[in-house]
Amino acid sequence: MQELIKAFFLGIVEGITEWLPISSTGHLILLNEFIRLDVSEAFFSMFEVVIQLGAIFAVVLLFWKKIWPFSAKEKYYIRQDTFLMWFKIVVACIPAAVVELLFGDVIEELFYNYFVIALALITLGVAFLWMEEKNARKRPKMDAIAEIGWDTAFWIGMFQLAAAVFPGTSRSGATILGGMLLGVSRSVAAEFTFVLAIPVMFGASFIKLLKFGFVFTGSELWILLVGMLTAFFVSLVVIRFLMGYIRKHDFKIFGWYRIALGVVALVYFTFLH
Repeated sequence: MQELIKAFFLGIVEGITEWLPISSTGHLILLNEFIRLDVSEAFFSMFEVVIQLGAIFAVVLLFWKKIWPFSAKEKYYIRQDTFLMWFKIVVACIPAAVVELLFGDVIEELFYNYFVIALALITLGVAFLWMEEKNARKRPKMDAIAEIGWDTAFWIGMFQLAAAVFPGTSRSGATILGGMLLGVSRSVAAEFTFVLAIPVMFGASFIKLLKFGFVFTGSELWILLVGMLTAFFVSLVVIRFLMGYIRKHDFKIFGWYRIALGVVALVYFTFLH
């Protein structure tokens, strides 16, 4: 029961931090220092990725009408704009997918530690503050996903690559920041990021499950299910909140939060741990 409560709490954290640009993986790794699941290292390595599937199913549910390329009105009607969007999503996925497949284990061994996470939190926090100042008086060039070109989609994927390599960067944070720097509006950059997460996280979860194996003990299966279900329901609330929030506000508050958390993590693990 104690481990299920921990999984429930970690699911809440995942559901919040997966979509806010503050790094879900970074938070889960840092939290594991304080709320440590009584599981094997291999299971937790899988858990911190696969728990994100719960958050992804929330995106699928909320954005279903925008991501499903077939129309129910006509038997053979295909929505061309949605198909094009998915091709652009595939282009954006390529950089991170190639690096993960070739160097995933090496990256995890080298960079999954508190120092890299804290540094990434601070760096992207500063980048958000700088970007918001830079774009304060500029009008975005792209106000719809259909206006995102192939080259823009690819470069958003390159920004996502930074998050794939350095935990604490935040996949959503990197792609939203990259999109806005390339001229995409806040809301469209966030929407593109949410859809981009679907194949990325399904792929990452499948790879982790393959490496771990599909054999779980009863307690491991319950821990994973509780974490995923909690992340799903929390994500439903957080995604709706964020899409409403960014229509009227900028990302500065998240930049300051990242900097503060990164500094606290550095101080704690350097001097108090």
